[in-house]
Amino acid sequence: MLEQKIRAPKNRGFYVRMKLLPSKHGRSSVPQLEKKNFFYRNCKWVLWLSLSLYFFSSYLISNHPNQNNKQPTSLSKTHFSSLASRALFESTTNNITQKQGLPFNDLKIFVYDLPAKYNTDWLKNERCSTHLFASEVAIHRALLTSEYLTVDPYEADFFFVPVYVSCNFSTVNGFPAIGHARSLIASAINLISTQYPFWDRSHGSDHVFVASHDFGSCFHTMEDVAISDGIPGFLKNSIVLQTFGVKQRHPCQEVENVVIPPYVWPESVLRTLEKSPVTGRRDIFAFFRGKMEVHPKNISGRFYSKRVRTMLWRKYNGDRRFFLQRHRFAGYQSEIVRSVFCLCPLGWAPWSPRLVESVALGCVPVIIADGIRLPFDDVVPWADISVNVAEKDVGKLAEILEHVAATNLSAIQKNLWDPRVPRALMFNDRVHEGDATWRVLSALANKRARSYRRSRVSSQ
Repeated sequence: MLEQKIRAPKNRGFYVRMKLLPSKHGRSSVPQLEKKNFFYRNCKWVLWLSLSLYFFSSYLISNHPNQNNKQPTSLSKTHFSSLASRALFESTTNNITQKQGLPFNDLKIFVYDLPAKYNTDWLKNERCSTHLFASEVAIHRALLTSEYLTVDPYEADFFFVPVYVSCNFSTVNGFPAIGHARSLIASAINLISTQYPFWDRSHGSDHVFVASHDFGSCFHTMEDVAISDGIPGFLKNSIVLQTFGVKQRHPCQEVENVVIPPYVWPESVLRTLEKSPVTGRRDIFAFFRGKMEVHPKNISGRFYSKRVRTMLWRKYNGDRRFFLQRHRFAGYQSEIVRSVFCLCPLGWAPWSPRLVESVALGCVPVIIADGIRLPFDDVVPWADISVNVAEKDVGKLAEILEHVAATNLSAIQKNLWDPRVPRALMFNDRVHEGDATWRVLSALANKRARSYRRSRVSSQ
C-alpha cells in the first residue's frame, strides 16, 4: 500500500587540503631550495585546480537533470490536483517509474489530450474516481505520471484514448445505463483521426481503451442486449482493457482485450487495515453483503444473478455460520476483514468488486461465477488463494467451506496474505511495481507486435 518515504542525503561540497614537506637538504643549498619551492608552489596550485574542477564537474553531472528525458504531463493541466489521493504524493524513490530497473524500458505510450468533456469534467462528482468502475480514471492518472509516457506520438508504441464512459452513466428505471458510450467514443475517435494521422495508419490496432462496465466492450448492462448489439465496429481492431471476461466464447470479448480488476479505492482499504490487520481475529465464518432478491425476477423482467444470490439467501439466511446482509453499509470492509470466507457470486455480470476487496483485506474469496476469466490470471495465483464453487453447487456451499476449513485453509491464507497478491489487483494514482497499472503495462508490452512503429522498424 502506501510505502515509507526515503529522504535523500544532502549534497556536500568538496575541498582539498595540501601540505608540502620541507626539503631534506637543509639551508646550505639556497638557490636549489628556492628553485624547488617555486616548482612545488606551482605544482600545488595546478593540482588543486585540477582536483577542484574534477569534483565540481562530477557534482554537476550527478545533479543536473537529463535533458533527453521528456517531462510527464502536468497533473494540474488535467485537473486532477484537487482529487489526488495520498498515493499521488508518495516519494518517487518508491515508484516503479524511476529509471533503475524498468522492466519495459523501451515501451512508450502517448496519451491523447482530449477536451475535458470526454473525461475530467466528470470528476466534479467525487464518486466518479472511487466507485467500482473507476479503473478508467486510475489508469489515465497513472499513465500521465509514468516513465512510459511519451509526449512525442511518433515514438509511441501505443495510444491511450481517455474517454470516461462509466463515470457518467445515467439510470433508466433505477438501473445503470451507458447508452451514451458508443456515441461518446465514436466522437473521440473522429476527433483524434482528424487531428492526428495515427488512428488511420493502423486502423486503431495500437490504440487502447478502457471498458470497465458490466459487459465490457459491448457497452451495455444487460447481457442479452449487449450480445445483440455486439462490439462497436470502430473498436474491433483496438485493444480494450475490460473487467468482463469469460473462458467460453462470448461476443463481448471478441476483440483484443486484457481482463483487468474492478476498482477498489486504496484509501478505503488502508483505513480499514489501520484498524484491523490482515492477520487479526476473524470471527465471521462466511460473509456476504449485497443485493439478494427474494424473488429473483425483478422489475427488469430478468433473473438477477441467475438466481444464485436468491438461493444463498433462502438456504443460509438462518445459518449461524453465515453472515448475510441485504442492505448497504458504508463500513462493510470492516466486516470483510473479520471474515474467513467472502462470497463473490455473480451479479448481472460474472465479475464483482468483492474479488478485489476480499483479497486486499485477507478474506478468502469464494468465487461463484461459472466460466469467469479472472484478472491477470497469468500472474495472480487464483487457484491457490481462492475457492471456486459451481453455480449449481450453491446448495452444498456450507459443506464445501467446512471441508476447506478443516483441510487446507491455512495454506490458502498464507498464499493470500502475500503482499504481492493484493498489490497486483489495486490501482494507484502513480504506477507502482507490481500494481494493477503495472500489470496493464506488462500486458501491453507483450502486445508490441501490434505497434505500427515497431512493425515499421522491423521491416526496415
